[in-house]
Amino acid sequence: MTEDRPDQERAPISWDALAAELQATRREAEERGDADPGAWDAVAAELAARVGERPAEEQPVPAVPPEDELPLAAPPRAEPEPEPEPEPEPEPEPLELLDPVELLGGLEALLFVVDDPVDEETLAAALRCSEEQVRDGLAALASGYDQRSAGITLRRVGEGWRLYTRDDHAAVVERYLGEGQRSRLTQAALETLAVIAYRQPVTRARVSGIRGVGVDGVMRTLITRGLVREVGSDPDTGGGLYVTTPLFLERLGLTSLEELPPLAPLLPETATMLDEHPDA
Repeated sequence: MTEDRPDQERAPISWDALAAELQATRREAEERGDADPGAWDAVAAELAARVGERPAEEQPVPAVPPEDELPLAAPPRAEPEPEPEPEPEPEPEPLELLDPVELLGGLEALLFVVDDPVDEETLAAALRCSEEQVRDGLAALASGYDQRSAGITLRRVGEGWRLYTRDDHAAVVERYLGEGQRSRLTQAALETLAVIAYRQPVTRARVSGIRGVGVDGVMRTLITRGLVREVGSDPDTGGGLYVTTPLFLERLGLTSLEELPPLAPLLPETATMLDEHPDA
C-alpha cells in the first residue's frame, strides 16, 4: 500500500483504473497461493470508506487583483434634466353676441378700410364674435345697400367680401375722375413741382425747407397726377428721393430736363433780397 498524501495533493480517483489494479493484485496473490478473499474484502471496504471521506474537489477561487490594479469604476451617468413644461396656451377670449347695430357698424368700418377682399374668419376675429353672426351681418348689409339703392354695394369676391361702387353710378365716378385729372394745379403745387424739377432727385424734407412750408399734401397730389415719382432713398437721411416723370416733360412740351429754362434770370437781385429779408 502506498503512503497516503495530504488531501490537497491527491490525484483525482479513476474507478476503472482502481478496479483493474485491485483485480490484478488479487490475481497475483492467487497465483502465489496466498489469496485470502476475506482480506481483500476488508481492503475494499477500507478503501471505499476512505474514498467516501475524501472532500469534494473545490473549485478554484479567482485571485483578487490589488486595489491599484482594479479597473476604475465608470462615473455615474448624469440624469438628464427634466424638460421644462410647455407654458399653457392662453385661452381664447370668449366670443360675444354683438348687438345688431354694433355688428353692422363694425363690419362696415372694417370693409371700408381694407384694400383687398377680407374673409369671414378675419372679420369674426376682429369683431370677437362667431362667423355665423358675421355671415348674418354681411347679408344684412348687402340687403340694406340694395334696398335703398346706395352708391356702394357689398360683393363676395372669391373667398372674401369687399365694398364697390354701384354700377348705376359709374358715369358719375368716371366724370369726376376725368375732370379731376384735368383740373389745374394750385400755386403751391406748381412751386413744389418747380423745386423738384430743378433739384431732383430731392427729398420731401428738402423741398419743405426750400419752400418754408410742409409739402405732404401737395406731394400726394403730384404723385397722383403722375407728375412725380419716388426713385429710392437718400443714403444720409433715409428719406425718399423724388424726380419728375416723362408725363411732366410731355405736359410742358419738353424732350428732356436740359430744355428747362435757366433759373438765374428768374431769381431776384441780391440787393432786393437783402432789402426784403434784412435778417437773411
